[in-house]
Amino acid sequence: METEARTVDNKEKECSLLVIVLDTNPSQQIIRRDSHHVTQILDSICAFSNAHLMQRPQNKLAVLDCHHHGTEFLYPTPGRPLDIRQVDGQYEVFTLVEKTIKQKLAQIISDAPKMSGPCESLLAGSIAMALSYITRLERNRPLGTRINARILVVTGSNECASQYMTYMNVFFTAQKQNIVLDVCALDKSLTLLQQGCDITGGQYLRLPQLEGLLQYLLWVFLPDPETRLKLVLPPPVKVDYRAACFCHRELIDIGYVCSVCFTVFKSPPPIAGKPKKKKVRQM
Repeated sequence: METEARTVDNKEKECSLLVIVLDTNPSQQIIRRDSHHVTQILDSICAFSNAHLMQRPQNKLAVLDCHHHGTEFLYPTPGRPLDIRQVDGQYEVFTLVEKTIKQKLAQIISDAPKMSGPCESLLAGSIAMALSYITRLERNRPLGTRINARILVVTGSNECASQYMTYMNVFFTAQKQNIVLDVCALDKSLTLLQQGCDITGGQYLRLPQLEGLLQYLLWVFLPDPETRLKLVLPPPVKVDYRAACFCHRELIDIGYVCSVCFTVFKSPPPIAGKPKKKKVRQM
């Protein structure tokens, strides 16, 4: 009984923090095909977020919006929370999460600058911002408590090899801080984010169909990493660890380096020997 009491007490001191990075860049092909997909994705994210909060009262949540021009928090909002009217029969926290995310995203989309052409999503910077938020909560946490943090990236963007160095920096930073990175790819396979999941011990999933987004989120990404070891999850994909070329921003198998770029080291001058003594001729 004493051991069980200690286990319960330790669980009450643990906090599971989920930070969701939602890619809403309008350049994504999945959004360009049908703009109503944004509403479908957002509804699934809200339901998934409330399911995370429903698991334990100590759980915490943060949702970041990744756009083509920057990254902003959808929840929690900085400063004073929005004045949300209570919905009858719904837990007030669930109402606050859903209404805040939708109102904040609508404001971001309306205030976003117009695009002259397709733009890359700033996913690497958004993940870095999520890591900074987790670090700040870690520093301000009460003594004796523990925060188990993880990041979930939901995106339909293409590969962004131009952000290769930033990706590698955030991947190894997350690994050093024991933060798990999960990725839900809505459209195409994402090689760099596959590497991030493998480095941090997270789960990577390419969604078979958008209609089942909520089901896959609840099945694959709702359980914490410890619980996933006891579940039957989709088999891990083979990770492609190719590097990105800095010139062409493409993943390459073999790289060639120009010999002119190497530093030329001048060979040191020969060591001068001691002068020989001249022999004096005797007359």
